[in-house]
Formats: sequence, C-alpha cells, structure tokens
Amino acid sequence: MSIDFIGLIAHRLSSETIPASGPIVDLDYIRRFAQAHEASGFDRVLIAHHSESPDGEQIAAYAASVTDRLGYMIAHRPGFVAPTYAARSFATLDHVSKGRVAVHIISGGDDAEQRRDGDYLTHDQRYERSAEFIEVLRKTWTSDKPFDYRGQHYRVEGAFAQIKPLQKPSIPIYFGGSSDAAIEVAGKHADIYALWGETHAQAREAITRVRASAAKHGRQLRFSLSLRPILADTEEKAWKRADEILERIHEARAKAGLGKADLAPSNTGSQRLLAAAAQGARLDKRLWTAAAVATGARGNTTSLVGTPEQVADGLLDYFDLGVTTFLIRGFDPLEDAIDYGRELIPLTRRLATARARGRGTSAAE
Repeated sequence: MSIDFIGLIAHRLSSETIPASGPIVDLDYIRRFAQAHEASGFDRVLIAHHSESPDGEQIAAYAASVTDRLGYMIAHRPGFVAPTYAARSFATLDHVSKGRVAVHIISGGDDAEQRRDGDYLTHDQRYERSAEFIEVLRKTWTSDKPFDYRGQHYRVEGAFAQIKPLQKPSIPIYFGGSSDAAIEVAGKHADIYALWGETHAQAREAITRVRASAAKHGRQLRFSLSLRPILADTEEKAWKRADEILERIHEARAKAGLGKADLAPSNTGSQRLLAAAAQGARLDKRLWTAAAVATGARGNTTSLVGTPEQVADGLLDYFDLGVTTFLIRGFDPLEDAIDYGRELIPLTRRLATARARGRGTSAAE
C-alpha cells in the first residue's frame, strides 16, 4: 500500500512559536508555501478551519492556481452552509483545480467556538448533523436525477446538481473525532479516518474501533495520523531543538497573555493527547508530548524527534498499525516543509515500499 503525505498551509505565517503578523491574507506567502510543499513531494495540504479565519475554499483556489500537482484538503464544518450548496461549491473547485480537492469534515469539538458562528447544538447532535451532511453531499455529487432527503437536520426536495466532481466516484472525505459518536459516523461515511499523533497503544485502539464500526456497514477505511517531526543531523541535536521549541512556545504564549485557562480542552482528541502526555514527555521510541502539554493539545501537537532515518523508522511503526497517510507539519512551517522534502518524505516512502514487499504485498495496493 502506498504512503501519502499531507502538509498544512495557512493564509499567513504563524505557529505555536511564531506570532501571526503581516496581511491577513498574504498571497505571496501562500504561493511560496504551496509551491514549497509541491516541490517537497507532498501529496496534499490541509487548509484548516477556525471561526475567525479567512475562507479555506478561496485560499485553496488561489493555491491551486499557482501549483500543478499538489492536492488540497479543505476543512469544512457542517451547519453553516447547506450541503447541496457545499456539494456544488466543492465540485466546482474540483474542476477548477483539475481534480485536486478533498474535504475534511470537522464536526466541532469546542462549544464556545461553535457558538461564535451561531451553532448551539450539543456535541452528539453535531455528529448526527455531520452524518446527514455527508449523506446529502454524496447524493448531490453522484445522483443522476433529482432526489428528496428528510433527516433531523436537513430536508431537501428535488435536489440536483448539474456539476459533478471531476474525481470519480466522488471527492475523498476525511473525518476525525475520537468520541463514540465520531467513531460511528466515521465508520459509516468516511473514506479516510484522521487521528492525531498518539502513542502506539492509543493509535492501535482507535484503528481497531474505527475498523469495527466500518465493518458493520461492509466498509474499509484508510487511516491518517498527524505529527510534528523535529529533525536534525544527530539525535542529540534534534532533542536540543525540541527543547528550544518548547521554550519558544512558552515565550509566545506569555506574550499573547495566554494562561492555564486555555489549557483545558473539551474535545476528546485533545484529552487523549494529554492523557498520553501524563505518562511522560518521551513515549514509545521517540514520541515527544511536551508541546501538547504546553498548548493544551489544541491541534496536533505531538512530535517524533530524531534524525530523518530515526523519524522515518518511527513513522513506519504507525504504518505497521495500518496508517497509510501522514499529516506532517513543523513549528517553523515553511522551512520545515522544505526540510521534510530533502530526506524524510522520500526515505519513508522507500522504506515503506521495501517493508510492504517483505510482507508479500504491493506498495501500490
């Protein structure tokens, strides 16, 4: 089975160590960021969603116009745009980008952020809505005649779209969430299930749960795992760099006036990362959890630390568990994306191909 690499591009330079600055939509930075990922061998980049951020589809449209091969995974929160309209919008962008679009459905794990956009549904209700959203989305993409749909959250009559996705059978759907409600929706509807960089034991457990959920519907999913690789030419230098990154995180948070109240996440995924971090700052071979503790695990904030060879070996441990997509991004976003392309990405692919052949399977499966 092949390995895919996903990066992340933003509308301007910022990270946990770098305060945002410059124009809110920095077209020059977006262009350089997207082109650097394409040159480094990434398959896709994620464009994240936040309640106060610029629109991800428009960022993706611009980035697609200045690249040739790179795919775009657009985070989308159901509830604010009708699924029929969203289906036409994503299908249009799929044509504009020549078949390079994927959608990452984010149901929302933070009640306060959801309410900024006027959403007052409970956690489980949001996942019920996501399930219906995906059902209508796919029907709009694939139906060759008008259809009706009636659910708890969406109701349409005679829905139909002239424009269908360029990709067949439809645009890939990524889905995340660690709660029981999330797992049930993922098993029934997702193409790729996304989890953060947990311990081997946690990842194994999550993959087992999702596979069991998918099996109830006669389905099989692929799995994506997100990490923040920290590389150097020696292991000692890599761990020193990790310590320096942690110092920069603390400094950036202090300057932004962020305190302990910001370190108590309500979503299950963040809580799982913090539960792992409670076991220690260094877990398994080289999983580093200190940045997750420092930020309240708001997002994928765990790292594999070491030389490119050591980190590639660490990625293959997850590959052995069934992960075939890695979302990797750095604390120095542009520089790290370039660095990953020098050794880590090609080396991991070569090693995965060799390992798959050793099992008697094809790397293309």
